Amino acid sequence: MQLDDAATILGRADFFEICDAEQRRLLAFASERKKFRPGSVIYASGDQPEGAHVLVSGTVSSTQDGAENNPFLIHEVGAVLGAMALVIAKPRPVTIKAIDAVETLFVPRTAFMKLANQYPDLAGRAADRIRRELSSYLGAIEGSRGRFGKG
Repeated sequence: MQLDDAATILGRADFFEICDAEQRRLLAFASERKKFRPGSVIYASGDQPEGAHVLVSGTVSSTQDGAENNPFLIHEVGAVLGAMALVIAKPRPVTIKAIDAVETLFVPRTAFMKLANQYPDLAGRAADRIRRELSSYLGAIEGSRGRFGKG
């Protein structure tokens, strides 16, 4: 894969808007293109992550343990699968499987953290981005409490 292709893929991923063009090129250099056959597990719930995947093509399902019959389908090119894994090594909360032929760009946490250490402003933007996403997620959960009862 060409370096410019990988940088373009990262440029399409919302999460990597926090990076400038040169930072995306540096991450692209450290990234690896991966292909998965239909039914392949990209990562499983409980796995220790080493980075995040950016969806290049195909459709994946995201399921939580016990909810395998109700998958969330992701097919948007540039979707980042497991963005939190770029900054922490906490076990994966969901299983991601390929529905059809899937191609991703794998971005290692070590590369992202090295870049964040070199560019403190990038680290700050990453923290702000994650904080916003978590707040949005928690707000959605809080908003649904009334529909599902208090527990």
